[in-house]
This record gives sequence, structure tokens and C-alpha cells, in this order.
Amino acid sequence: MNNTTCVSYDFTGRFLPPVYILVFIIGLVANGWGLKSLLHNWKKLGNVNVFVLNLGLADILYLLTLPFLMVYYFMRSKWIFGDAFCKITRFCFNLNLYGSIGFLTCISVYRYLAIVHPVRVMGRLTRTHSVAISITVWLLVSVQSLPDMFYPKTFGNSTEQCFDTTNEIYVEDYLKYSLGRTLTGFCVPFLITLGCYGHMAVVLWTMKKTDNVQKQRSLKLLFILILLFSVCYIPYHVFRNLNLVSRVLLKQGLCQGWFNRVYIAHQISRGLVCLNSALNPLVYLHVNEDIPAQLRQLLQQVRQTFSRLFLSNSGCVPVPLTVDEA
Repeated sequence: MNNTTCVSYDFTGRFLPPVYILVFIIGLVANGWGLKSLLHNWKKLGNVNVFVLNLGLADILYLLTLPFLMVYYFMRSKWIFGDAFCKITRFCFNLNLYGSIGFLTCISVYRYLAIVHPVRVMGRLTRTHSVAISITVWLLVSVQSLPDMFYPKTFGNSTEQCFDTTNEIYVEDYLKYSLGRTLTGFCVPFLITLGCYGHMAVVLWTMKKTDNVQKQRSLKLLFILILLFSVCYIPYHVFRNLNLVSRVLLKQGLCQGWFNRVYIAHQISRGLVCLNSALNPLVYLHVNEDIPAQLRQLLQQVRQTFSRLFLSNSGCVPVPLTVDEA
């Protein structure tokens, strides 16, 4: 059976390139600015900020591969950069995806310990511990993602395609690998994060003496993590595995109406999961207290600049701002 008669593959080329362009621009600007702010305040970096720094590095690593994927889809799924670089590109995606989940989990655990068990951890968790844990996360994610590079990303002798999973010959084995990676790389960290913030929410709600600012900060971070997992991570893992199941059945000669719907949903989830590189900077705004103040100052400068330009173009004389107005 011809796969194109059961599943239409035209949707990917229309949907993913605009998403990649948007994520590349927003993600590069937001992460670059966030990392610059963190490095500028390096001496004041706390334990959690070490994880935020690694989160930004994971995003930058993936964002730098997006221009090559844009070219790939603009050329109607024709990969011109070679098989080795195709595997490296997909490997960087996995490092970003599971590295982001890992570092967000570390941030959640640290927040949980600081709020629920402040006396036990006071002075015991140092920056050195955070660096060691970050290195461990990178190693675990790399080991977990390394098998993906041994699966063929092209079909036969042709290097025109660059599969995000593998070709049809090895799709059954890749499904098993994908399910295992979903369990260890997504489900376990998600349950840990959910447990930490669930218990933290109960503690904050029952502790009447807790500072309201601390409660608001914890609830904001909880909302950001729920947003990331709900929009970026959960749909991708669900539809990636469902799409692999449909490919296995399609290889066996079956053709069901839901195959094409699952394929489209999977492509949408691929666009959503790459949004994490543009949404992760929201964690910067929450964890680093200096960044919101810098953002407000930047916005104020932009507003004043536009005001002066408007007044000069209209021929009016600009009135200097008073101290109260500034």
C-alpha cells in the first residue's frame, strides 16, 4: 500500500517553517537577553539560577539548529546537509527537550525544599551541588538521547529526507525506544514536579505566616510549569507515540482514518514542543528578580524614545519629563 494514499504529508511543510521562524527570533532574543543578565550578575547567582543558566544554554543549542530545518522544509523536505548533520540536529533537539524537562524538575525540587524543608536544607545546598547536579542532568540526557543517533534518519542510500524519528524499516524498534524514553525522560520528571508543587501548594495554603509575596512567586512558577508541560511536553509525547503506532500498522498494510488525523496532530505537537525554547525565558522573569526591573526600564526607555520621535515629526517641542513623570 502506498503510504501517501493513507496519510497526507503536505501539512508539515506548510505548518512547521513559520513556527520555526517565530520561535527562532523570539527564543534567540529572549534567551540571549536572559543569559546576558544572568552572566552580568554572576556573583549573585543562587543555587536555582545555575539551573536557569543551563536551561538557557539548552535552548540556545537547539535554536541554532532551526535555520537548517527551515531550509529543509522550505525545500519541500529535501535535506542537503548530509546524514551526520541530520543526526546531530535531531540529537540537539532531544538534548533541549529532555534537558529542559530535567532542569525544570531540578528548579521545582529546590523550590520545594526551600519552602517545605527550609531548616533541613539551609546552608547544605551550595552552588557546587547545583553545578554537580547540572552536569549529571546533561550526562543522563545525553546517554538517554544517544541511541536515537544509531537509528537511520534517511531512507536507503537517499539523504534527501531527515526523519525526526527513523525510517520505516526500523519503526517497530523505534516505537519501543520512544516509549521507554517517554517514561524515563518525561513521565518520571513530570510526576516529581507535580508532587513537589502539589505538596508545596498545600503547605503554603495552610501556613498563615507565610509571606504573601512568596506565595505569589510560587504560584506564578507553578502556572509557568503547568503551561510548559500542558502546551509543549504532554501533547508531543502522546502524539509522537500514537504516530509511531500508526506507522507500524501502516507498514503491516492497514489504513485507518485516524492515521492522518494523528499525523497532523503530531506535526502540530512538534511545533508546540519547540515553543518551549521561547517560553522557557518566562522562568528567567520569575527566578531572577533583577530581570523584571530591567524589562520595565527597557520598556520605559522605548516608550520615551517613541514619544520624542513622534513629537519631533509632528513639529512640536518636546517637554522634559519631571522626576515624578520619569
